[in-house]
Amino acid sequence: MTESQNTAARDARTAAQIEADVGVEHIADVYAKALLGAARNAGQLAAVVEEFDDLLAEVLDKFPKLETVLASALVSVREKYGVIDRTLGGRASALMIGFLKVVARHGRLDCLRAIHHQTHVMYDKMRKRVRVELTTATPVEAAEVRRIVDGLREKLDGEPVLEQRVDPELIGGAVIRVGDVVYDGSIANQLKQLRQRMSQRSANEIQGRRDRFRHSAGN
Repeated sequence: MTESQNTAARDARTAAQIEADVGVEHIADVYAKALLGAARNAGQLAAVVEEFDDLLAEVLDKFPKLETVLASALVSVREKYGVIDRTLGGRASALMIGFLKVVARHGRLDCLRAIHHQTHVMYDKMRKRVRVELTTATPVEAAEVRRIVDGLREKLDGEPVLEQRVDPELIGGAVIRVGDVVYDGSIANQLKQLRQRMSQRSANEIQGRRDRFRHSAGN
């Protein structure tokens, strides 16, 4: 296979993966909206979101084979109903069990984690909570975290929910991500910007000397 054929095949696989990801995101959006709507109508909004968290943490995370069975296209819908009833009967609410069976009937239990993620995204929007990821080179003191949250609260249209991460390769400073927006205050980024400014300044100076030389030669 030629290099161009390899490149074409790789690009095709990438495009297919992107299309698949977009498809899963859309599916998750539809089911998350349906779950939250049913929960709100039943007056169980917070309880259902918490129950969904428990389902992943206490059942799927601890019993990965169960998740494989539920997600498998080789297992019939009726068999999946039986698994749901045996596993969650008496433990989960009727609303949650009913929801899982609807998802099973449409063959989308393989998207359950994506649905869970999108449920939290929508629930946060409903409560005007904004998830913020703070990455620092070293752990941050609690007092400094509070100052960061207070500062973000003034800038964001909602209550910041901070998730902290430590990345020693950051060199210094902090990187704050809000959705797709990144506020980079790291030393690494500052050095990069400084190099870019110095490079641009040098280029301007060289161009200035060339212009002066041409002007002098013309005279």
